[in-house]
Amino acid sequence: MILLKATCYFKPLLLAGSVALALAACGKPVPEQTTPITAGKTAGNIEIWPELQLPVAKDPAMEQAITDLIAGMTLPQKIAQMIQPEIRDITVDDMRQYGFGSFLNGGGAFPNDDKYATPADWIALADAMYQASVDASQDGSSIPTMWGTDAVHGHNNVIGATIFPHNIGLGAANNPALIEQIAKVTAREVMVTGIDWVFAPTVAVVRDDRWGRTYEGYSEHPKIVHDYAAAIVTGLQGAADGDFLGADKVISTVKHFVGDGGTTGGIDQGNTEVSEQQLFDIHAQGYVGGLQAGAQSVMASFNSWNGEKIHGSKYLLTDVLKDRMGFDGFVVGDWNGHGQIPGCTNENCPQAANAGLDIYMVPTAAWKPLYYNLIDQVEAGVISMQRVDDAVRRILRVKMRAGLFDKPSPAKRPLAGKTELIGADAHRALAREAVRQSLVLLKNNNQLLPLNPTQRLLVTGGGADNIGQQAGGWTISWQGTGNTNADFPGGSSIYDGIARQVKAAGGSVELSADGSYQQRPDVAIVVFGEEPYAEGNGDLDNLEYQRGNKTDLALLKKLKAAGIPVVSLFISGRPLWVNPELNASDAFVAIWLPGSEGEGVADVILAKADGAVQYDFHGKLSFSWPASPQQTAVNYGDKDYDPLLPYGFGLRYGEQNVLPDNLSEQVEQSNQLTELVIFERSPRSPWQLQLESGPDSTMVSSSIQQLGAISSRTFDKEVQEDARRFEFDGSARAALKFISPFPRDLRAYAEADSQLTLLVKRQGAVPAEVMLGMVCGDNCGGSVNISAALAALPEEQWQPLSVNLSCLKQQGLNLGQVFQVLSVQTSGKLTLSLADARITPVTDQQETVVTCQ
Repeated sequence: MILLKATCYFKPLLLAGSVALALAACGKPVPEQTTPITAGKTAGNIEIWPELQLPVAKDPAMEQAITDLIAGMTLPQKIAQMIQPEIRDITVDDMRQYGFGSFLNGGGAFPNDDKYATPADWIALADAMYQASVDASQDGSSIPTMWGTDAVHGHNNVIGATIFPHNIGLGAANNPALIEQIAKVTAREVMVTGIDWVFAPTVAVVRDDRWGRTYEGYSEHPKIVHDYAAAIVTGLQGAADGDFLGADKVISTVKHFVGDGGTTGGIDQGNTEVSEQQLFDIHAQGYVGGLQAGAQSVMASFNSWNGEKIHGSKYLLTDVLKDRMGFDGFVVGDWNGHGQIPGCTNENCPQAANAGLDIYMVPTAAWKPLYYNLIDQVEAGVISMQRVDDAVRRILRVKMRAGLFDKPSPAKRPLAGKTELIGADAHRALAREAVRQSLVLLKNNNQLLPLNPTQRLLVTGGGADNIGQQAGGWTISWQGTGNTNADFPGGSSIYDGIARQVKAAGGSVELSADGSYQQRPDVAIVVFGEEPYAEGNGDLDNLEYQRGNKTDLALLKKLKAAGIPVVSLFISGRPLWVNPELNASDAFVAIWLPGSEGEGVADVILAKADGAVQYDFHGKLSFSWPASPQQTAVNYGDKDYDPLLPYGFGLRYGEQNVLPDNLSEQVEQSNQLTELVIFERSPRSPWQLQLESGPDSTMVSSSIQQLGAISSRTFDKEVQEDARRFEFDGSARAALKFISPFPRDLRAYAEADSQLTLLVKRQGAVPAEVMLGMVCGDNCGGSVNISAALAALPEEQWQPLSVNLSCLKQQGLNLGQVFQVLSVQTSGKLTLSLADARITPVTDQQETVVTCQ
């Protein structure tokens, strides 16, 4: 039985110079019974967190059915419910043999590894996996599986689907009713392909715009995030007192719990260093909104909170979320996030289950050893059977609420195969309306906009006729790269929309990539901005647009110098410092990442043929716009709040322009460049130590570890285990590497005279070739042979060794995207100890400096 109960309400508070939101008048349901487990942080101020009155009540008959089902399950069957592998790593036969509780497709994963898989291909895989899961011939279980997918701005993995604006644009619209309709459409298109579960909404409250996932956040203000979370969950799942999880609805996931938008420095998967009150007031409001709308799953976050990984925090996952807030659905991990808990690997992590993780998202081949290790750990008492039964109960509860035990197979469900719903005209019309509402007008000199479509217009810039760029990351592929306009059948580029409307009005339009033209235009529309990226691949170290490569600015200045009025349409996943581009523009519009329906831009910037406004600007900044490249964390309510443009700014037609044409273009260079610590006693986040021998590699997770030709062990230099000894035995080419899951932006060190400095000690002979290097991708990087420098060091003595970064840049190293910040590799025998590694300014101190080769 589903009941709608009284919800909490907001009371505005002012806390520590920032606007926060507190909750009051909340009911107090009986919390889910959970196992008392020692894992992670065990103390906190639990009174900060609300006891929520959630709208979906437990059904006693359903609970008894779950109890009966669990009583008949074997331990392997229970653990299988807790394992979520990825479609690239399992077969239908694996599903039949193991009976996984769920599976997923990651970004860029398709049925048959085919990017152009049709909706029929998606349905076929969904049906095959479902049929295998209910086939009890091998695993003895007939519990249906469920498929989860990242449909984060429409059904964005499927060719031809409606692609909505990314969340940052939707936040600028500030229209929860519109967001609910978008979620309904997304659910319908997902259900056409036979998928049950969507990993959305993301409810991050972004505090530092350097973060590569900024565009996945709706706003820096928790109130918008709270309201949107409730609207999206309702749209995806249906109303808790109405069409809840009906035939055209999917299971939603509120993510990533908790604090993912608050990491220090905006580093993806980093450390959120805030008080518990701030964690709730700022970063947890989306969960309050989402849970009160009936969200059935919550995804744990990659980040840490004050040094503790969320995937391993019993306090947050169990004590707070489940016991205090009363959440009775399940907690799913993020992509091998459990493996980041200290002491864990992707294949072995009882700590996550003990902390309260119910489903391990475990892509790659790691699912199989994890499955067997969990079984062994339950049998050994490392994980209690009570904790496993609680996890399985939660999973089965959601499956029953979603009707998975009663629904026909995916191929026979009401919307299955109705391919006319994928990218349907009505769906695209809604996306186009969302584009119109998301646009924010930052500048409009002399009321240049709206443009009369009877004029002669030039449309230019890299983003003018590029649907992939305007759609951004998480579009078909994970990063949103490798796509062409042909991959968006039914969609429209920004140029497409402008051209259609101008031609219909009797004007003329010319498309040019470089700003050249056959006939002098009355106005130039320049479409430019960020290239697609996702997650940590988009992390920056400051907010200067096109840092070191001002090609778009040159185009704007070229047109301006010719006396042609310039309208800039800026594609971006975050506010960026664009003062030079603003100065070179007569009008400037933040269009964010509008998705597949680019004509929505033309609807607003073009007038009707008679000069009347078609659609006025609606959007307002849901993120403050920075006044300098270094103003990376500027948020509404800050004590010293002084952005270029404030939260809530956005011009309407006829309103007076506020930005001058002489904004400061000076980029302040800090004389106090912070040292980048790579290794100091241990690898420093985000860097991780990896060993490589021949084709094999492994992350270092132990004080003593060996892989083929290389071994590593800790020892004491000054304090306990503050240094590492690496031994290369010469049997194969081997390496030690400090890597990041995502590329890091280290361009600040290129702009200064910087060096990579190690504190090393050698023992014994040095082979003729020992390569030290940094890597920025395939066929991208630089390295130098440090053999002679090492051999010149006194044996068994700690000595500094430095390489100027200019040496590596000369060989093609791009410091804007560093994946490996340090590697040492050789094919010979070598014993080398390391106590410290960092990037530092060049100094006059005496040290061994490796010369460029």
